[in-house]
Amino acid sequence: MHPTLRPEDQFHVGIVAEDFHATKDQLSQLFGFEWGEEMGGPTEVSLPDGEAAIDFRCAYSRSKSTAPLLEIVRRVPGTLWEPTPGSGIHHFGYWSDDVASDTAELERHGYVTEATRKGPDGALFFAFLRSAEQTGFRIELVSRAAKPALEQAWSR
Repeated sequence: MHPTLRPEDQFHVGIVAEDFHATKDQLSQLFGFEWGEEMGGPTEVSLPDGEAAIDFRCAYSRSKSTAPLLEIVRRVPGTLWEPTPGSGIHHFGYWSDDVASDTAELERHGYVTEATRKGPDGALFFAFLRSAEQTGFRIELVSRAAKPALEQAWSR
């Protein structure tokens, strides 16, 4: 059986923070993380109940030797981007060569699509899916086409 997602495509662990700056500061002080510039802004997404504009902002850890990276996401009240009780881990991020195909495959395995965004070419640029199982994980699929721009942002 061929896996849907490969370990080498996992590039970040997302944490949605109630207090963005305090979370980054704590991870820096306790574990030595350094952070790239905050990125993001108003973002159009498709949700199960329709289109929405959200203010999506995040920062990634910077490291040439540590993978996966950490992504700290600012809380977006009333959306799936709320802090996760318990571990604080919100999602596992994977590069995808075909976000639509990988989304469909995860759905065949019981995952539920929570949000998507199309790229300029009309193809899915990212997708967030959650496991229907209580013990499952949320997955973010990101088009591999975004990799060069994100890697450049991480180096700042």
